[in-house]
Amino acid sequence: MGLVLGSAHYLLAAVAFALLVRAILGKKAIRRNGEPLRNPPNTLPLVGNGIQFLQPRWNLLSWFDKCQRQFGYETLALTVPTLPPGVLIHDPKNLDYVFKHEGLFTKGNFVKTRSWDLFGNGIINADGDFWKLQRKAGLSFLNTANLRVLTDVALPQYLSESVKELESAKPDQVIDLQDIFHEITTKLMGKMAYNVTPLPFPFLSMEMHFSSPFSSSFDHASGCTAQRFQNPLYPLTEFFFGHKFRKSVSVVKKFGLEIVSRAMEEDAKKAAPVSASSSSPSEPPPPSTEQLDSISGSLIHSLLSAIPDSPETVADAALTYLSAGRDTTGQALTWTFYLLLSHPEVLAKIREEVASVLAQQPPNTGFSPTLFTPRVAPYALAVFYEALRLFPPIPFEIRQCQAPTTLPDGTFLPRDSVLVWCLWAMQRSRLTWGEEAGEFRPGRWLDGGGRMVMRGAGEFPVFYGGARSCLGRRMAEGIAVQVVPTVGWLFDFERGWGGGGERRSGSSLTLPMEGGLPVFVRRREVG
Repeated sequence: MGLVLGSAHYLLAAVAFALLVRAILGKKAIRRNGEPLRNPPNTLPLVGNGIQFLQPRWNLLSWFDKCQRQFGYETLALTVPTLPPGVLIHDPKNLDYVFKHEGLFTKGNFVKTRSWDLFGNGIINADGDFWKLQRKAGLSFLNTANLRVLTDVALPQYLSESVKELESAKPDQVIDLQDIFHEITTKLMGKMAYNVTPLPFPFLSMEMHFSSPFSSSFDHASGCTAQRFQNPLYPLTEFFFGHKFRKSVSVVKKFGLEIVSRAMEEDAKKAAPVSASSSSPSEPPPPSTEQLDSISGSLIHSLLSAIPDSPETVADAALTYLSAGRDTTGQALTWTFYLLLSHPEVLAKIREEVASVLAQQPPNTGFSPTLFTPRVAPYALAVFYEALRLFPPIPFEIRQCQAPTTLPDGTFLPRDSVLVWCLWAMQRSRLTWGEEAGEFRPGRWLDGGGRMVMRGAGEFPVFYGGARSCLGRRMAEGIAVQVVPTVGWLFDFERGWGGGGERRSGSSLTLPMEGGLPVFVRRREVG
């Protein structure tokens, strides 16, 4: 009954909004070579494709996939009453054009107004100088030296802690692998970017599972923010039913400001003169610990240096980077092992690669995650990339034109028109990926010599492209080529959920697995 009422309210709002938009923008028609664009399947009068956007996210992604399978690379008219007039693009050439003209295609007011409460002036909303300052801070944090500390010191430490947790699992105990992987990425970002492991307040601790107040609050706020893009009446519904959302945002914001406050205190202490009594000699820390401590908090300090007069903006930026570094990689690893559960032949090849690497080590060399890099473990990296292809952490994107332009396929877009592309659908395109596009085939990423073969951003836009290309790509690769071989080599897994059905993603800005990835785990008899 609630769904019926919600749909009825949506239809009324949609019709009114559609008439208003047409009155304002009707003279600026989207055309391709002078002709109107074709409509996607299930387009209705007045409400257009709005009902599709009202569907659960998994259904919406399936509809996007249906569009590309039916129309190929053709650009389609997208009519959603909560959006300005827009298009749905599938052609990699069009997407490359978007990436190359970053200033022309921005998030726009439609996206910013819906994501503002959670992310504020964070980099995903920022343009101009704010964006440049935050990106520069991110580049400084993710330099080669810091990435080396991540892969050689921090990641092995946190990965070994997760291995011990898996080893302690009882035979009949269900373990959530999504929780395990997010614990690793949370600790990495918490220590290296913000130096907050742990915080002095238990409810703000970065060393947490999904049940912790911060994680659950962030996940709830992210889900509500995602629903804003599908619910045209969200200001009204949140006014009556948004208490939990507002409370969740408050917890998240408090966490961000606490990170900034601690970093400012550290900067003040470093600037203060050191007294003789406080400089007494002490036992030096181990070299690895000293390396990690030397760069801990480097991102938050870079952000403070770049934006010294706005703690709130620094907090927004910090939380945006936290989400990017924690959620996307952790979710990608979750989907990777979900696929491996159904493809034991792929897991067997990963183990063959691990065995080959171990065989090349000097005698009595123990197993260490640091043995695995993108160069020596290309198949493991290919498995990760194939999982990213089928389950992209950001499944679809929305941009808005800041000036009239024409796409390479001849589609004219007036100012303020919207572009939507669905990575979920594009990366299942047979035109781009061949007849087996819907299948899990890591070998497609390798050449005849077993070396990785990368695709252009237009074909594989998981890491975006152009000036806004993902800063964390090398970090994600470094994490994946240690976690996938290590966990895949040391443990056997069995499904821990009943029914044998597929796992799905719930409502979120990213692609978390709804209900996690429950498994039974057993330690293998290996070195």
